Amino acid sequence: MTPVKKAMLAASLAAATSVTAYFEGRSLVGYLDPVGIPTICYGHTATARMGMELDEEECQRLLAEDLGWALGAVDRHLPHAPPLTRAALGSFTYNVGVGAFERSTLLRKARSGDWVGACNELPRWVYAGGKKLRGLERRREAERELCLEGLKHARADRGDSGPAAGPGWGMVPVGPYRSAPGNGAARTAAGCRPGGQPAQNTEAAA
Repeated sequence: MTPVKKAMLAASLAAATSVTAYFEGRSLVGYLDPVGIPTICYGHTATARMGMELDEEECQRLLAEDLGWALGAVDRHLPHAPPLTRAALGSFTYNVGVGAFERSTLLRKARSGDWVGACNELPRWVYAGGKKLRGLERRREAERELCLEGLKHARADRGDSGPAAGPGWGMVPVGPYRSAPGNGAARTAAGCRPGGQPAQNTEAAA
């Protein structure tokens, strides 16, 4: 991998981590999320239990592992996503899960070349437990802006107004795209976020 690609990869990971951590928030003690799923740290659910306690170092490790898993899924389906767009989709996939991402209209549009349309799908995913949440509205708008900003940067770097993503933006997976103990295939098949939280969006209700 060239130094330039390494730098782009690092920037993408940093942006995804920043957005995810900000909107997930952090709790060192296990709690129930808005749809009743035991959660801890930065939205981690795979091994969370009510009342359990973890320190900041453990929370950072879980965030890196879960985000690596989400970014790996994005890379598998969209290997040529521009770095900032990749970061936005990584944050999104971390939140809704690989299964929901793989079944989404967002992914279908991106794979067909309609990257702007894909980014504009993000604001649809604002429901949890059948209720629209202001926190999810804010998160999706931030992810949408980051997603579109990535396309602008890609066009500027290409020096034209053509397709925003192409072979020159090929990225390799960050972190483990593997099944964590007790999770993995079941999460993907069920359309869940890391740890098993059901995906919620307007498509599911349509």
